[in-house]
Amino acid sequence: MTSEKKESIWTRPFALLCLAEFLGYAQHFILQPTFPLYITQLGGSPFHVGLVIASFGVASVMSRPLLGYWADRWSVTGVMILGLLLQTLSISLCFVPFIAALMFANGLRGIGWSGMNTGGYTLLATSAPAARRGEASGYYGGVQSSATILFPAVALWLIESPFGGFGATFLFAMSLVLLGAGAAIALSRAVPSAPRKSTADSSEPWWREILNVFDRNILLAATLMVTLHVSLPCFSSFVVLYARELAIAHFGWYFVTTGITSMLARPLLGRLSDKIGAGRSLIAAYILESIALLMMPFAGNLAGVMIGGALYFMGSAIGGTRVLALAMEKAPAERRGRAMASFSVAFPLSNGAGAMLSGLAVDLAGYDWMYITAAVPCLAGLVLTAKYWASLK
Repeated sequence: MTSEKKESIWTRPFALLCLAEFLGYAQHFILQPTFPLYITQLGGSPFHVGLVIASFGVASVMSRPLLGYWADRWSVTGVMILGLLLQTLSISLCFVPFIAALMFANGLRGIGWSGMNTGGYTLLATSAPAARRGEASGYYGGVQSSATILFPAVALWLIESPFGGFGATFLFAMSLVLLGAGAAIALSRAVPSAPRKSTADSSEPWWREILNVFDRNILLAATLMVTLHVSLPCFSSFVVLYARELAIAHFGWYFVTTGITSMLARPLLGRLSDKIGAGRSLIAAYILESIALLMMPFAGNLAGVMIGGALYFMGSAIGGTRVLALAMEKAPAERRGRAMASFSVAFPLSNGAGAMLSGLAVDLAGYDWMYITAAVPCLAGLVLTAKYWASLK
């Protein structure tokens, strides 16, 4: 009796894809704690922080339809490379010390982020073995989130060091994403070129394909991703300002703890999510995130904030990997680029909306109420999970 050998996940293209994503996300996590501190130094308020972060999300969402169309009609790896190069260019504009310039630069970076993730998600959906999508998305997400282990802490260290400052931090972020573009170029040579599709292959006019933002097949997965991540700015960006208000020293250890938690949780919980299914995975995710959000107002020291962050990123890990696997299952093969571009709208949309709401909540009521109100989307996610339980099996 012969046993069927499992299809390998760690091929050379998958490894190059993970490397390019790691470097792109490393740049992103360098800038996450940097922007709030830079904006407040320029005289901005938490609401201004929310505006700058939201510009990233708005530009990323608006550019997805065109980039998804290009991924299907031109080149998936080409869209990814252009996205990484555009992010490099956008960071150079951060040297202009005005909040309006930062909004423009972060919006441009959002377009580049859109290209990087549209290409990345499409390549993942194409290469992941059908029976191990949760595991593959867990590894993929784990590589992305592993950048949170050191890079936010490195950013804080660079900003405060005598030879560093914000300029050195921006230069470091630029070098990381430029290296990511190099990895994506190597990936383009390792991936077989897919036949280009002409507009004659589609029943829709080209302009309608571009304007059709959402692919209905992955709408549920995208909506669930929004409810999972709309509270993320509370733990990734505004937590730096919250720690400053609490006078917490050596805060870089928070990012090390949450980064290790996220890196280890995504592959491990991704495999678990394949076994227990999407519904149970999402219930666990929303409960963990809710507990983390509601305990943060009572966390008065570094240990308390670290525990809250670790719980939150565990919930995000099991929920995010399962929802990504759900999107890959639902994406039609003939328009996978547009479908995964539609799905990838969820992260910047939730990040932008969450940043705006978080900044407004801080200005109106303070950090405690920011965390309490951010728990409301978790309740909405639980309702969605219950309503579509049969579809999630």
